[in-house]
Amino acid sequence: MQIIFTKLISQSLSISERQTSKTIDLLNEGATIPFISRYRKEVTGGLDEIAIGEIKQQYEKLQELSKRKETILHSIEEQGKLTPELATRIGNSWNSTELEDIYLPYKPKKQTKAEIARKKGLEPLAKMIMAQNEGNIHNWAERFVKEDVKNAEEALQGARDIIAEWINENESARNSIRNIFNREAVISSKLVKGKEEEAAKYRDYFDFSEPLSKCSSHRLLAMRRGESEGFLRVNISPDDEHSLESLYKRFVKGKNESSEQVELATKDSYKRLLKSGIETEFAAISKEKADKQAIRVFTENLRQLLLSPPLGQKRVLGIDPGFRTGCKVVCLDAQGNLLHNETIYPHSPQNEKSKAGMKIVSLINAYTIDAIAIGNGTAGRETEHFITNLKYDRKLQVFVVSEDGASVYSASKIAREEFPEYDVTVRGAVSIGRRLMDPLAELVKIEPKSIGVGQYQHDVNQTELKTALDQTVENCVNLVGVNLNTASMHLLTYVSGLGPSLAKNIVNYRTENGPFKSRKELLKVPRLGEKAYEQAAGFLRIPDAENPLDNSAVHPESYCIVEAMAQDLNCNLNDLIKQKELRSKIQPEKYVNEKTGMPTLIDIVTELDKPGRDPRQGIKVFEFDPNVRTINDLRENQILPGIVSNITNFGCFVDIGIKEKGLVHISNMADRFVSDPTEIVSIHQHVQVKVLSVDTERKRIQLSLK
Repeated sequence: MQIIFTKLISQSLSISERQTSKTIDLLNEGATIPFISRYRKEVTGGLDEIAIGEIKQQYEKLQELSKRKETILHSIEEQGKLTPELATRIGNSWNSTELEDIYLPYKPKKQTKAEIARKKGLEPLAKMIMAQNEGNIHNWAERFVKEDVKNAEEALQGARDIIAEWINENESARNSIRNIFNREAVISSKLVKGKEEEAAKYRDYFDFSEPLSKCSSHRLLAMRRGESEGFLRVNISPDDEHSLESLYKRFVKGKNESSEQVELATKDSYKRLLKSGIETEFAAISKEKADKQAIRVFTENLRQLLLSPPLGQKRVLGIDPGFRTGCKVVCLDAQGNLLHNETIYPHSPQNEKSKAGMKIVSLINAYTIDAIAIGNGTAGRETEHFITNLKYDRKLQVFVVSEDGASVYSASKIAREEFPEYDVTVRGAVSIGRRLMDPLAELVKIEPKSIGVGQYQHDVNQTELKTALDQTVENCVNLVGVNLNTASMHLLTYVSGLGPSLAKNIVNYRTENGPFKSRKELLKVPRLGEKAYEQAAGFLRIPDAENPLDNSAVHPESYCIVEAMAQDLNCNLNDLIKQKELRSKIQPEKYVNEKTGMPTLIDIVTELDKPGRDPRQGIKVFEFDPNVRTINDLRENQILPGIVSNITNFGCFVDIGIKEKGLVHISNMADRFVSDPTEIVSIHQHVQVKVLSVDTERKRIQLSLK
């Protein structure tokens, strides 16, 4: 079966059969996507994590389809209707739509109109009518009148019900209607009567229609949400006359009474069965397509957010701003541990600016603070203004940090376990401070859906969304690497080959035995065997390890190669890593063997240049326009600094320092056609935008990057 799967996946993804087969083998052996893409380049021919992920996804879908085929074969066999030809056809089909069409005539049915007619003995009449040879069909229908068939018209109606079901189950008829839907289907939405006020946010879809093939994912998901909330009626339909004409040509073969009955049955079949069935199919297909686009946008946004520049190990003062309840202030050490917390009240109604200022300066001196992180929620701009206007006796960097998801974290079980003696406000401020130090390490504690960088994330397939987001987090964590001696259990969970159970065991071992001195020591962790070690070791870093390679992305299985390089250059590992002139003498081709090829050797030499290098960029301080505090301060044609906060497939949202985010529509991103906003912008990118229009009533701001 794997040979068939390999061929199908290879054709679908345009990846060679050898690469596909080898990747499937590795996945079946329990290898993770990050491990395969980083350490098995020779085996896969250098496939990246995206390609490996697509192979995995298609492989799993084909496995599910294979199970469905077994169910179908078993069902038909139980009915005694499985012929060798039918079994072969089902066995050769790897298209789920085709498979369900083949199965449709044999699928156990509820009490349909056709089934009732069959029980009345009307199937012979239906066959006679379908042959379309008899002119005076009413006379034939009289012969079927009996106790449960009152008259000829009732007999004909029953026969038409049977014919309608035959037409609905006819594969070529279904494909004909599918082709018309594919070319001509229009999606339309109408307001449910009497819901005008409640449905105000769906105003654009009160009377909307456009070709389904041109309907963007965000519009389709918006309509489907409006439908699920009971505000809209959504319909997908082609031209009915065109559809009926194609069916008449296929089934109506003459001009006698039988043909007239077949025409009536064909029309009934289309209106009652075929159209609704194919519409359901296309609703599902279009929804799946929209889901994929939305999930792709979400995962790319999440990837960019997780890989946001970190401040690094600095002592940080974190502030969760507020008006009436005050600003919660926390002081964190360079490892993110909470040293102190309290509340200040620099804003109304208390207005204790002087007292609050003295307290902030005192805390900065007492805890030798290097940087300040301010949440960007309520009172964020006011707090930033207050903090930046204080006088300090040291140079301090002040950053405004996204609060999205901080409240979710602070109320979570993870936060309660980490800070059982503190309330949600303290936990939220800690999260804001830690996000500045290392966004990745902090954001992995929050469910990705709550981070605020999605598009209709609650409307897409939740299982597929979770799988995609979890894989994105795993890819990002392993790309950056993890400090084995400081990483939280939640961060370790995403390391290749670990998961929650082994992550917990690592933290417990660390607590009982102190910091890990080498990667090899991981094998002493309960239940962490050779396989998990193989998958995880290369992504775990030990900065002060005796072997400097333990703080690099060089996998332990390749240590012998680096040692051979050092030996050939008559130096030790430390000298090889420290001295560029020594590394320049390495000839990678000398170390090629059966297991290790040039891709791995090039990775090793690159890693020796900057062992354990963080691939994320350096962080930059950003300042909003001090004259813009509310939407009322905006004017058309103003040029403002902003930060990209979210990207959708119709544009991006930009934080310009006020409560409302502004939208840069995809048409206003560049002086050329843009099909994908990610070509132009990325999450947290600093941009200059022009204000195009301001709708204060609807709180909408239109911006341009042009």
